[in-house]
Amino acid sequence: MSDETVKYTLSEREIPTHWVNLMPDLPGEPIPPLNPQTMEPAGPPDLTPIFPEALIMQEVSPEPEVEIPEEVREVYKLWRPSPLYRARRLEKALDTPAHIYYKYEGVSPAGSHKPNSAVAQAYENKQAGIKRLATETGAGQWGSALALACRLFDLECVIYMVGSSYDQKPYRRSMMQTWGATVLRSPSETTDAGRSQLSHPTGSLGIAISEAVEVAAKDPETNYSLGSVLNHVCLHQTVIGQEAMAQMALAGEEPDVVVGCVGGGSNFAGLTFPFIRRVLRDGATTRFLAAEPAACPTLTRGVYRYDFGDTVGMTPLLPMYTLGHDFVPPPVHAGGLRYHGDAPILCALVKEGLIEARAYAQNPAFEAALMFARDEGIVPGPEPAHAIRATIEEALAAREAGEERVILLGLSGHGHFDMSAYDDYLAGRLEDIEFSEADMQAALDRLPEAPAIA
Repeated sequence: MSDETVKYTLSEREIPTHWVNLMPDLPGEPIPPLNPQTMEPAGPPDLTPIFPEALIMQEVSPEPEVEIPEEVREVYKLWRPSPLYRARRLEKALDTPAHIYYKYEGVSPAGSHKPNSAVAQAYENKQAGIKRLATETGAGQWGSALALACRLFDLECVIYMVGSSYDQKPYRRSMMQTWGATVLRSPSETTDAGRSQLSHPTGSLGIAISEAVEVAAKDPETNYSLGSVLNHVCLHQTVIGQEAMAQMALAGEEPDVVVGCVGGGSNFAGLTFPFIRRVLRDGATTRFLAAEPAACPTLTRGVYRYDFGDTVGMTPLLPMYTLGHDFVPPPVHAGGLRYHGDAPILCALVKEGLIEARAYAQNPAFEAALMFARDEGIVPGPEPAHAIRATIEEALAAREAGEERVILLGLSGHGHFDMSAYDDYLAGRLEDIEFSEADMQAALDRLPEAPAIA
């Protein structure tokens, strides 16, 4: 057996003790969310009907680090630290001088990075005396994670699952129900928001968010829980990047480029923000590459404006790249990437040129996923398949340039509940669904009137 290391692991004692808050490091003045009624900056009072005080304080925290509660770190031990792999077989298949590493979050019980925030949110809601959490889920990774977290902290859980994914991924739904959650197909007949959107039967994350927020707003014992976009969610995910930094040090290398997929932004933020802090503070030259679906190209085709985070318009107005809050993306298999906007903090970094973005169609993404599975053994989820496509492009570019480029990939979850998508690809039935310029423009024409963002 060779001496070449494939897997870099840390001990449970090395689980991070603090989350990294990138907000204090952002260049320029922070752009606040707005109350849509007053157009004044939204503050903690705007969030108290649906979030516990502890999470609101994390959302607006000016501190560069936020301590992780001991009870949360204890649960993290079920799967953290997650492994970092050197993709030596993929490197050989690509005949590239690049060194490819991937941080694998599919080892969590729910099969993705999402429990990093779900556990933290369930804990704080339990501490606040809340009895039930309501949420949305696209492909089901977030719903699975919150169902698990609610079970661990003895909370009820109701999940509105985007219609197309509800139909495509029945076993992901079964997983949530196994942990005791109630799962409803969105748009549903159970909320005013859902009933207003029944003309869009495939649903969207924006619609599902509206339904979950409505449920939480009407019941004082129910809070809302979001799986991406907001600052506190991105904060919780930074355990990924902190571990990756320590593991890259074990490997004796530093990444030249860090690659991840982006839907709302939590996975990408979790991996990159600790590295981005180093760029902002120390002048490191690391590049950051966000991969998104061509059918929902928020960062590459959207406009930088204030917009609602949900379809019906129940949330504060967020400064972000958006396709329009009532744009309904085509039903691609990467359901976790079908969101009209992105995390404001991530969008600000894209605006500043610190993050570059590329969009990929379904077939090229699945072609890359298949190559990865056959060389590395892990069947990726459709979402990180987009990041694998970008990683392969970077590795081939290194080959053309004759450079020993170091690439760090965020493999945010496995695809064990997405085999119908692989069936479609292998049978030649997978379509590269067209992005509709007309639908986007119509949605952009309906953006709320709000101050322009400089």
